[in-house]
Amino acid sequence: MKNKKEKDFIGSIPKWAWLLLSLLTALAVWYFLSVNPKTGRTFKPLTEVLASAQIMYGRGVLLKDIGNSLISAIGGFACGFCLAVPVAFLMAWYRPVRFIVEPWIQFIRNIPPLAYVPLVVLSVGVGRTPQIIVICLSTFLVMTITIFQGVINVDETLIKAARVLGANDSVILVKVIFPATTPFIVTAIRLGISTALTTLIAAESTGAICGLGMRIKALANSYETAPMLLYIIIVGIIGMLAEKILKYFERKLTSWQEKREI
Repeated sequence: MKNKKEKDFIGSIPKWAWLLLSLLTALAVWYFLSVNPKTGRTFKPLTEVLASAQIMYGRGVLLKDIGNSLISAIGGFACGFCLAVPVAFLMAWYRPVRFIVEPWIQFIRNIPPLAYVPLVVLSVGVGRTPQIIVICLSTFLVMTITIFQGVINVDETLIKAARVLGANDSVILVKVIFPATTPFIVTAIRLGISTALTTLIAAESTGAICGLGMRIKALANSYETAPMLLYIIIVGIIGMLAEKILKYFERKLTSWQEKREI
């Protein structure tokens, strides 16, 4: 009874109030870090961090860095997704493909992207190309495993029923397995976006001429902590916006799926 009353009370509080409370808590933590003697030299006051946006814009690099990073992240993610979907379905549907490809994926996905960024740069040179390649590889690995798990967990009864009705493999893939795997695909996209952003910072830290990751490293080397924190905040904002967009499409694609109220 107590838990029900507590749940009803929490549910009666609007979401904007929780968001405001979360924001105020973050501001309080930031203020404490900025006035603490041990962390104050790193965590500058928020007003100083926000003011650095005008400084970076005046240098002509802020929008350029954001645009370059978005192109690299979106390009690498798109390539990784386009490869992950067919590979995951083939691995789940054809055992020889799984036995050959899965060991490669399990081996490479345990290697941090920062370890093979220099190798890619040495192979294809500096610029955007190595960034897209590294992001593509890292997102491909995490999304393939997630989608693969979704495909192999499809209810076998649905597949047998489709075969009884005369459906061949291609029809079953399109009409049965793909719809049933949609929630896993959405989860894979969510993980892929997060992986793309984290890998982006590592990829741009070596051989990049502009971008959020390259600028964070350059600002850290010159001990400009205020604009460095600004760029870190920008990365977080991009991730939050991507999450909001994904949730919108998730509601459209999985409206049939029952979701437990928390």
